[in-house]
Amino acid sequence: MSEPYTAFSPLDRISHWLGQLCGYLLLLMVLLAGLVVVLRYGFAIGSIALQEAVLYLHGAVFTIGAGYTLLHQGHVRVDIFYRHWSTRRKALVDLAGYLLLLLPIALFFGFTSWNYVMVSWARWEGSGEAGGLPLVYLQKSLLLALVVGLILQAVAEISRCIMTLRGAKS
Repeated sequence: MSEPYTAFSPLDRISHWLGQLCGYLLLLMVLLAGLVVVLRYGFAIGSIALQEAVLYLHGAVFTIGAGYTLLHQGHVRVDIFYRHWSTRRKALVDLAGYLLLLLPIALFFGFTSWNYVMVSWARWEGSGEAGGLPLVYLQKSLLLALVVGLILQAVAEISRCIMTLRGAKS
């Protein structure tokens, strides 16, 4: 539903907080990327660890920011017809999308990612590059954070759709 929401549920607050965290991570990512450039081209100093930190932050922003994006209806949608529909019809379409597409795909993604992440943790997987970060297992864990964030926000959106269909204000 494309209307902005004024009242945040506890699940919305989690997504909102994670979105704000992403803003700080983006700032840090830009600063580190700038540092990489200055060190490399200004002082002929390369740092694999700094380059990997920028990549890790990039991945973190996309994975933990997905729920925030869903909260603010920022995911891609084709709304040629949707924007002209009633609030009730939008809620019904959104509910179907969350129940039939988003939740099953997120659960499948979580299920298929679980062993991948657990093996990385069991090995305390680190970078394959000399001088790289020893935190690959944390980076891979962001896959599960993506799943959890999307599912939590989907539950909030589903409850909002149900309230709309029941006639309550969101």
